Amino acid sequence: MTHSLLPTSHSPPHSGPPIVSVRDLGMIFPVPGGQTVALQDANLEIMPGEFISLIGPSGCGKTTLLRLMADLISPTSGQLTVNGGTPRQAREARSYGYVFQAPALMEWRNVLGNVRLPLDVMNTPKDSRAARAREMLRLVGLEKFERSYPWQLSGGMQQRVSIARALAPGPALLFMDEPFGALDEITRENLNLELLRLWRETGKTVVFVTHSISEAVFLSSRVVVMTARPGKIEGIVNIDLPQPRGEESREDPRFFQYATEIRELLRRGHE
Repeated sequence: MTHSLLPTSHSPPHSGPPIVSVRDLGMIFPVPGGQTVALQDANLEIMPGEFISLIGPSGCGKTTLLRLMADLISPTSGQLTVNGGTPRQAREARSYGYVFQAPALMEWRNVLGNVRLPLDVMNTPKDSRAARAREMLRLVGLEKFERSYPWQLSGGMQQRVSIARALAPGPALLFMDEPFGALDEITRENLNLELLRLWRETGKTVVFVTHSISEAVFLSSRVVVMTARPGKIEGIVNIDLPQPRGEESREDPRFFQYATEIRELLRRGHE
């Protein structure tokens, strides 16, 4: 193979400070009669502009790690910095956007209103809110649907609205928790292409949770493979496929090599 498996403490080959730094991070949840170790001794550095995928079996701590980065929960142990500060500081500064598994759109707001929502909450100057929301809708190819309501859109279109909403405040990071998991395969592949285009055009750092090996290889600059509970980082695989990627990327022999290496790490993480 032309790539190498990186140890979990390895820093990626970029200059400058990481935009996310995870040091010996642990998360324990109390449960009736005891506790559950959701994440244990996680170490990871993410550099600005990377596309990082987190992959592993159900319950391995992928979403827990993402939620810790987003300050939705607080770690039990270890250190975590996001965009140069604490996760709370990053959240308060709107340094990241978060895209959930379901679009979570407000049915009583039209598409433009949904994308404008974080700008309303932030009390952005009123004369700039609609313009910014329309700019984001153009970015995701939905400028003709600004007056439509969520129930009038397909699942894929709804998820594109949620991505536009997450991007509206101009965050440095985009956290995505299996955003395409409920979609059919063709829609999912099309949105993968759209997401890569957005990544290239905006220069955002993306942290993406997925269960799909092929999706992780296609999208990522690096894939973080996690073990079954207690969740640990089993290994990190560099994905050295040329950009921009398209359908031909899936036929590249290296694509299958990366997929095989990730699969082997996942199996090792089950042992």
